[in-house]
Amino acid sequence: MDFRIFTEPQQGASYDDLLRVARATEDAGYDAFFRSDHYLKMGEVSGEPGPSDAWITLAGLARDTSRVRLGTLVNSATFRLPGPLAIAVAGVDQMSGGRVELGLGAGWFEAEHAAYGIPFPGLGERFDRLEEQLEIVTGLWRTLPGERYSFAGTHYTVTDSPALPKPVQQPQPPLIVGGHGPKRTPALAARFATEFNVAFSSPDVIATQFERVAAACREIGRDPAELVLSAAHTIAVGRDDAEVTNRCVTIGRKVDELRAEGLAGTVAEIVDRLGQWQEKTGITRIYLQLLDLADIDQIELIASEVVPQLR
Repeated sequence: MDFRIFTEPQQGASYDDLLRVARATEDAGYDAFFRSDHYLKMGEVSGEPGPSDAWITLAGLARDTSRVRLGTLVNSATFRLPGPLAIAVAGVDQMSGGRVELGLGAGWFEAEHAAYGIPFPGLGERFDRLEEQLEIVTGLWRTLPGERYSFAGTHYTVTDSPALPKPVQQPQPPLIVGGHGPKRTPALAARFATEFNVAFSSPDVIATQFERVAAACREIGRDPAELVLSAAHTIAVGRDDAEVTNRCVTIGRKVDELRAEGLAGTVAEIVDRLGQWQEKTGITRIYLQLLDLADIDQIELIASEVVPQLR
């Protein structure tokens, strides 16, 4: 199982905070460091020093780290035009030496759109725009050198593009699609994704979504085994119950709730739970949502005591 650290900088983080966590992630041997794509805090936190842009942050980390993979879980299709998004991701892929992954979704948090003047269409249109963005971004990346790319859609039109720059990873960087939608989400993943992710859900929900995406793959003649299957959960892992409780309190979560719904518990509990989830759902990758960015000790604890038992 691959282990990745996943952060939520909109809750309050400077670039230096993220760099410290990314370097700790790299030093501890994790596969990747990921961040969310949000412009407004959630819940009872100040959000200070303020939001940061995902790809500006990742560009900095591309130069300030050397091994760990970098990506988004997930970008909102409402935030960026598809052409500039393809350019940004390809550029950061070059800057990192080919370590970038793109997660792309329809967007959901209406309040952050209002707070920063971003249009927020209805759900159906957001999914329509996501589909066109996936088509354009992958089309630009996959256009051969010297050739041109064009696309005519309902929401976006691309005309005679040189489709530059090219990412280092060919034919394209890994692309992550995820979510709980019963039809369109699995269909888009089957068409475009390298990886399918289900976040903050029970094993039963995860297994159901994985079955849906496998069916969508078979419907278009794609081997479902080509998709990496992953999940994401909030962590509060400790050496003993007292440490688990302290970590839950620090991030404002109830111990019993996070034990039942996330990854809260002692090392032995977490190893057992992840092993059961892997057996039931088939996940091969887990994103560990670290809400306390000062808690480098938890990153190191999981790396030294949990990861070796599940790889």
